[in-house]
Amino acid sequence: MRHPLDDVLIATLPAAEVYAVGGRVRDEFRTTLDAVERPPKDLDYVVTGIGQDALLEALRAVGRVDVVGASFAVLKFRHPAGEADIALPRRERSTGVGHREFTIESGPEIPLSDDLARRDFRMNMIARRLVDDAVVDPYGGIADIQAGRIDVVTAAAFEEDPLRLLRAAQFAARFGYEPTARTRDAMRAAAPLVVTVSGERIGEEVAKLFSAPKPSVGLEILRETGVLAGIWPELLEGIEVDQNDWHAYDVYRHNLATLDAAPAGDLTLRLAALLHDVAKPRTVSPRADGRGNAFHQHEHVGAELIPPMLARLRLPNETVETVAHLVRQHMYSADPDAQDRTLRRFIRRIGPGNLDRLFALRRADIAGSGLPKRDDSNERFEARIDVVLAERPAFSVADLALSGSDVIAIFERTGAAEPGFRGDARVGEVLRALFEEVTDDPSRNEAGLLAERAERYVDEHFSVSGR
Repeated sequence: MRHPLDDVLIATLPAAEVYAVGGRVRDEFRTTLDAVERPPKDLDYVVTGIGQDALLEALRAVGRVDVVGASFAVLKFRHPAGEADIALPRRERSTGVGHREFTIESGPEIPLSDDLARRDFRMNMIARRLVDDAVVDPYGGIADIQAGRIDVVTAAAFEEDPLRLLRAAQFAARFGYEPTARTRDAMRAAAPLVVTVSGERIGEEVAKLFSAPKPSVGLEILRETGVLAGIWPELLEGIEVDQNDWHAYDVYRHNLATLDAAPAGDLTLRLAALLHDVAKPRTVSPRADGRGNAFHQHEHVGAELIPPMLARLRLPNETVETVAHLVRQHMYSADPDAQDRTLRRFIRRIGPGNLDRLFALRRADIAGSGLPKRDDSNERFEARIDVVLAERPAFSVADLALSGSDVIAIFERTGAAEPGFRGDARVGEVLRALFEEVTDDPSRNEAGLLAERAERYVDEHFSVSGR
């Protein structure tokens, strides 16, 4: 697929050869197989036949250029047509563990094939010359794409860069490709090195994995090759932990099935789906009726496990907190015949913004049980919740028709506080008391009624005469 920046580079570097490389080229060949258009997300180019100084001068004449790293010599090029990483051919050799120590040679004398060879998998070792679309494929990457396989040129690929262990898994899940036996063997050999990868990088690859139609494919590859034990050992605790009559799978496979059943595109929801029962192995006990195991309070224990687990992936605090909240609440009782005030309290506890995710988690949990759905009580409960939401009752103190400033004024007017009172914990106490009343009877959320009730509460609890 042609990009406007391609023409800019051809015109700017007429004496050089400019090649598109990386995932863009790989995806172009995927498109020839399935006719699914994949606009390039990242633009990467390798330029041959020109030196570094001349390349810099030419690019700076038409756009902004920043050099990233003296060793890597990657040029960050910004132009109205787009942004790209541009580099001369490079050859690198690992001299340490975890892709942290290596030597790099860069320059026009380095063969393009050497530059391609330093990439992770054969399917990513393809280049396309912009001027005539000539393809350079020295390592059989096109054949791998056509066969749907993930293969390495050398077994040392994962030792050179252990992040590739995660990349292999997420590519397999996202593309539906199968790692070759050589790739799996190399992953097993290098699996202990995954602990050298930064949490941020692992988190990025996990997010990509969870965007796949069936993330369990990638997680199973990580488990089978020993990588998962190094990044997420808690998941493995569920293997062969039997459940009860309401589940067809052990805890581990139930969690994976629930993950797959959760809608793609929502990382927070999918994390909650994978982790909703993560604490079951730590709370297991035989059921009194002999029908398998029980897992008392596993939702609360699981919610406590989540922050340290997800902290290892350096995920945003908001994501971590929401996942923990969903896990803590996922065992809610879906009673479609509950009173309205009970439903309002449920909405308060969950938070209106979390309801859709919690209901989606329940649906995924049921699908992940491996057994037929028993009844429609969840659907009827959700319908009741929709009716309550449509009535727009107060779901927080902020929704009250009386504000904190109003309550402060009542304290002053009744003499429970001196003039100039700026508020303290007593104001919050009054508002919370009013909120409880409004939750029970939404019709009371009217400024006049609340003011009367607030004044009475202040008089009973905080006035000089009421003490």
